[in-house]
Amino acid sequence: MNRNGDGEKTVLVSGCFDLLHAGHAAFFKEASEYGRLTVSLGTDENIRLLKGKAPVFTQNERLFLVRSIRFVHDAILGSGRGLLDFEPDLKRLKPDRFVVNSDGHTPEKERLCRENGVEYIVLDRVPEKGLPARSSSGLKMELRLPYRICLAGGWMDQPWVSKLHPGPVIVVQILPTVVFHERSGMGTSSRKVALDLWGDRIPDGDPERNARLLFGAENPPGSQYVSGSQDHLGLLLPGINRLHYDGGYWPARIDSIKDPDSTRWLEGVLHLIPVGSRPQQYDPLLDRNVTVEGVRMLAESAECCWSGIRDRNVVQLGRSLTMNLEAWKRLLPRTVPEEQEEKLRAYARYPGAIFSGSGGGYLILASEEDVPGGMRIRIRV
Repeated sequence: MNRNGDGEKTVLVSGCFDLLHAGHAAFFKEASEYGRLTVSLGTDENIRLLKGKAPVFTQNERLFLVRSIRFVHDAILGSGRGLLDFEPDLKRLKPDRFVVNSDGHTPEKERLCRENGVEYIVLDRVPEKGLPARSSSGLKMELRLPYRICLAGGWMDQPWVSKLHPGPVIVVQILPTVVFHERSGMGTSSRKVALDLWGDRIPDGDPERNARLLFGAENPPGSQYVSGSQDHLGLLLPGINRLHYDGGYWPARIDSIKDPDSTRWLEGVLHLIPVGSRPQQYDPLLDRNVTVEGVRMLAESAECCWSGIRDRNVVQLGRSLTMNLEAWKRLLPRTVPEEQEEKLRAYARYPGAIFSGSGGGYLILASEEDVPGGMRIRIRV
């Protein structure tokens, strides 16, 4: 076994270590407790081979960053290829121990260490005390373009609705923890336009200005149907937002809730049940019964929703969702098909529910209890 001059054992770890974060530092700290630590970094070429794309940071940048961490004695570039790109270095350096975290363990790594007389150690992924758990895949997910969810007031962003009575739309910017279905009322059409404009990242600059740019890109002159601005604002404004419409395509005023206590509360009481995407030929606008009374009810449901979130009152939040659904059915009878009515009845015991989109998407339930089969959201603030 290889020892340094003072008899301390030596340790090798390997990985890409792109988007360096506190989870990496915690891993290096724990690995260094087993001996003097050397880190083998995947080269840019090998990362392209394994992942089909280049890392965010080049190999020279990653070497510099990893060597800057005090728990690391040295960092090198892996001289091999493939998943075991560190193999030539392990055979050359002959470390006493090779350390991986639990989600980096593979039988091939364990076999290689056994064949070369190297102790193989698997660590649990444990964050430093007081810090959140981090992973590169999680951070990359957070960097991707968000979705948006509309909780109440949908259709108020259309002048043919809000010109009869002003009122708000309540939208929430959510992280892409899953790939949400298309034609599901999650802003996926507008999100596709955003991906064409900016790739899979939130653009720099003022979020409202970027939302205006996205609104214009999706609705060029001559568009037969204008996609409402609540989609574009919902995708780009962080937190929970109340968009006030009074007959125009753009809100006259925007109010926001971003405090952690409110956003965590909302994350804890919203549950999404997949009910299937809206059929391709489905058009909820074929039948319209747009009246002042119906629009007023829609506006009141959104104000009730905002108050429920502000006061963290799940009963009021649930009531607002149900009220919004009833307003939809009055204004646009095709918004809630009969088969969806049956799904609603199955969840009647919860405080309230609404569908994420017309004719399909997700059933959004308000409940402080766990909902079987329900997904949770994460709000970006």
